[in-house]
Amino acid sequence: MKQAVMTAPGQIEFRDVPAPTPNDDEVILATKRIGVCGSDIHVYHGLHPYTGYPVVQGHEVGGVVHAVGKNVTDLKPGDKITFMPQVVCGKCYPCTHGMYHICESLKVMGFQTGGAGQEYFALPRENVLKLPDDMPLDYAAMIEPIAVTVHALARGGGVEGKRVIVLGAGPIGNLTAQAAKALGASAVMITDISPYKLEKARRCGIDLAVNTAQENLGDAIAKHFGPEKADVILECVGVEATMTDAVNYARKGSTIVVVGVFGKKPTVDLGLVQDRELTLTGTLMYQKVDYEKAIELVASGKMALGEMVTHRFPFERYLDAYHAIENSKGEYLKVMIDLG
Repeated sequence: MKQAVMTAPGQIEFRDVPAPTPNDDEVILATKRIGVCGSDIHVYHGLHPYTGYPVVQGHEVGGVVHAVGKNVTDLKPGDKITFMPQVVCGKCYPCTHGMYHICESLKVMGFQTGGAGQEYFALPRENVLKLPDDMPLDYAAMIEPIAVTVHALARGGGVEGKRVIVLGAGPIGNLTAQAAKALGASAVMITDISPYKLEKARRCGIDLAVNTAQENLGDAIAKHFGPEKADVILECVGVEATMTDAVNYARKGSTIVVVGVFGKKPTVDLGLVQDRELTLTGTLMYQKVDYEKAIELVASGKMALGEMVTHRFPFERYLDAYHAIENSKGEYLKVMIDLG
């Protein structure tokens, strides 16, 4: 089978390797779609702090069952599936206290261990989730990032009946805003400085899309939410400017969830966090319950995912996906690798 190996930053080599056969408790995935994530882009640029080379990428994935081990009785060849890419120890404090997603020895497939950037991929049954037969494969490959957003919204205390602001309209910001709306938020505002991304957000059903290069965030909050402002703010960019906005414009007693991945350490006004009694919380990855909720939201038709895929490349042009991202001037959302 063909396997795409990133041998060094900016270099992908295709290798012919033996196809895997399942152990008793394993599932062999036939990979059909791979979404390119922001973290993948960091690996491409050699900037991911926890990934070495060579590495097989691929953690946002949709596919079908190719084969199963003898102990796997609830899946069969042809079933649509996705998977949770976490590899955990099961023994540390987080693992033994219901927080396995932040395992002390956490590894993620496609980063610290091999991913699904190959025609077939062996997975433990416990990592695999079955999908509805009619779910499009593109949507299947977006369950992973949607699970990220579901977990982030839960970390914010849930959003049903609440006013929500999402700072950043990239793929995760867009999906976070969509998920907040689908989960019953009373109002959702999304912000960015990219007219392209804001228009994409509007097409995905997020009507309050504010360009903060043209309109002060505080003024926009006052206009749309009034003096009660927002109950939950989610920072989905990972830069100091949006973190500063989140703290400056938060209502007293409200919650800020840090979703964005920060490359450069931000300065945060903790005096305001203390004085306004803000809840400032982090979020990382997801648990199985978040995957299940993500699948439910997509299956219900509450997520406008048709607008999300902006670029598509066949498997043998994997590297071209990264070149397209570099040349897009930021005008992209989800880039998809297609294996058939």
